Amino acid sequence: MAISPLLFLSLFFFFSFLPFLPFYSASASALHRTYIVFVQHDAKPSVFPTHKHWYDSSLRSLSSTIQTTSHSETSRILHTYETVFHGFSAKLSPLEADQLQKVSGIVGVIPEQVRELQTTRSPQFLGLKTTDSAGLLKESDFGSDLVIGVIDTGIWPERQSFNDRNLGPVPAKWKGECVGGKDFPATSCNRKLIGARFFCGGYEATNGKMNETLESRSPRDSDGHGTHTASIAAGRYVFPASTLGYARGVAAGMAPKARLAAYKVCWNAGCYDSDILAAFDAAVADGADVVSLSVGGVVVPYYLDSIAIGAFGASDHGVFVSASAGNGGPGGLTVTNVAPWVTTVGAGTMDRDFPANVKLGNGKLIPGVSVYGGPGLAPGRLYPLIYAGSVGGDGYSSSLCLEGSLDPSFVKGKIVLCDRGINSRATKGEVVRKAGGIGMILANGVFDGEGLVADCHVLPATAIGASGGDEIRKYITVASKSKSPPTATIIFRGTRLGVRPAPVVASFSARGPNPESPEILKPDVIAPGLNILAAWPDRVGPSGIPSDKRRTEFNILSGTSMACPHISGLAALLKAAHPEWSPAAIRSALMTTAYTEDNRGETMLDEATGNTSTVMDFGAGHVHPQKAMDPGLIYDLTSNDYIDFLCNSNYTVTNIQMITRKMADCSKARKAGHVGNLNYPSMSAVFQQYGKHKFSTHFIRTVTNVGDPNSVYQVTVKPPTGTLVTVQPEKLVFRRLGQKLNFLVRVEAMAVKLSPGSTSIKSGSIVWADGKHTVTSPIVVTLEQPL
Repeated sequence: MAISPLLFLSLFFFFSFLPFLPFYSASASALHRTYIVFVQHDAKPSVFPTHKHWYDSSLRSLSSTIQTTSHSETSRILHTYETVFHGFSAKLSPLEADQLQKVSGIVGVIPEQVRELQTTRSPQFLGLKTTDSAGLLKESDFGSDLVIGVIDTGIWPERQSFNDRNLGPVPAKWKGECVGGKDFPATSCNRKLIGARFFCGGYEATNGKMNETLESRSPRDSDGHGTHTASIAAGRYVFPASTLGYARGVAAGMAPKARLAAYKVCWNAGCYDSDILAAFDAAVADGADVVSLSVGGVVVPYYLDSIAIGAFGASDHGVFVSASAGNGGPGGLTVTNVAPWVTTVGAGTMDRDFPANVKLGNGKLIPGVSVYGGPGLAPGRLYPLIYAGSVGGDGYSSSLCLEGSLDPSFVKGKIVLCDRGINSRATKGEVVRKAGGIGMILANGVFDGEGLVADCHVLPATAIGASGGDEIRKYITVASKSKSPPTATIIFRGTRLGVRPAPVVASFSARGPNPESPEILKPDVIAPGLNILAAWPDRVGPSGIPSDKRRTEFNILSGTSMACPHISGLAALLKAAHPEWSPAAIRSALMTTAYTEDNRGETMLDEATGNTSTVMDFGAGHVHPQKAMDPGLIYDLTSNDYIDFLCNSNYTVTNIQMITRKMADCSKARKAGHVGNLNYPSMSAVFQQYGKHKFSTHFIRTVTNVGDPNSVYQVTVKPPTGTLVTVQPEKLVFRRLGQKLNFLVRVEAMAVKLSPGSTSIKSGSIVWADGKHTVTSPIVVTLEQPL
């Protein structure tokens, strides 16, 4: 039976999310869970001195009304929220949550979700050179007065990436603090790391008191992810830097002088919505200019999405929010963090890799990558080679090299081929090593395609693509039946620069269409996210495995988690160079100056397939920081524009109030247009065929001149295949800086033959140019054949 794409997506998200859902026993307390409660900001009765007193009183009276037996233990407030919205989070029974919805002044109550976590080369690759006499780094003074709030797993403050040498005083606007803990004295902060907080109320409400032998009840990072992302966004220059000898050079973040504030919300069991919202609330109140969030989860309507709600509050206060697109690629409809007020970042490769090729006994070379830094295999020697799926166990678990699945009598002294999936890539190597294996080859599955991720393995190991895995399995089968048993070795080649083609869209990078608002193209842009070197904690081995006792100041990781802080740092540089720009203006500058051609001059490839990639993979394209500093024109947006967008998305007034804190009058918005008329730098038209033959729509856009006072922009239209696109007027004549002009885009399309449930997606572009600036907007036309 064929599964519809949307049902498949729902099942995919449900099953991939299961490991992060807390386990509930069937006890009475299992009926309680954390809810987030949205309150009208002006609803507090005057008899209560603070909102918290009112919330406490409401919960006590509610508990006595419905005669709950354990309200003292369960109905305690975890966090109160005052900045990005008004409300609180508390542990409630479903009955309490339902009753609370009916209390005057309560706008809505939603259950908490659990989220998951999603450099020496990238500044040069992006064209950020410290030697330039002009350019983004110089113009912005390296971002020195800007503050980037990183919501993640905390930070390792002692790293050289966070030193405060030659930095000026902490910006006067900063209101944050350095919250100490037993292993994180308040003196851990300095003029670089100016704030550090941790939020664990939601985590402990579900999981019980944390085990402090395994985790730090402080902002200290015991995972590594937060330290890594923070140093990508704003790490200082550190030389020499490398991981186990790989990627040697000068390590630097995007905004080396920007200040950092770490907000730890992610713990061993995941990142809890109530804690993420508390971090957003604190970051905005503290005075952050940029919030960087490399965390994601299931796509839900925006009024049920705590990240979307927190990000709206931040954007409303003028704070730029960037978030990772997710690592669910290369399949479609996988992109997360899709709200239009968030800048959603996918991942691309750089022109650097770490070759580690497999040489088979028949002389064939299979390309692979690795950052294994230990003693290698004996040069010139071939070792016995086996496929884990054919050596005992149930076949499936042994093929994946799961814990306890390998028989040492088969594995000892051999190189083992393991399939990718279920457990982490580095853990598979640990399983092989414990069973006596001498090396590992990690083969992609069909879904992973040819996308390769280099890891710091605990034994000689390399990662290869799906086709290479097929070739090795075939060789093992044939050789096993011959007089020459299968053999192989792994040849580690170190660091290679100047790789072509680059950039390439990373295989794992999540793809559009946008599951919640198909009229808003997501991801917005891509940035370097594959094999990124950045700072790493002292107590965590580079493989992330508990038994790995190696220590390194820097580590190489991959993910949209690594791409997101590149954009966060660049946003800080742009804000420093243009203090008057709104978050939407900064995103517009990044999008309209992005490029889609690689270093061969051809459209970027998709790493998963080796074919040409599309707007659903890269959005507006790969960021080009130097051009973003002077984009010519920007597509700006206000909070009221987003409210109109929500009205036209058929959200109710209450839904909208939960997101925006404001009562919305949707009558004007619905008269003014449709969802696609949000003044976004990209345009996406979605047509349902329903037996019709012709379709048409229009987009109204407003551009603001931030280039030269007297400038004339001429339009060039590259319509999506099979469509007619016209722009009126074809010329925009500006007389001053800050001047706004409108234009209208008409799109006409003809029906195409499609099977039920399938879609046709075609893309083109609209380019405004004045001879100095080129302002590019992708335009996408989707035709859907309903089931």
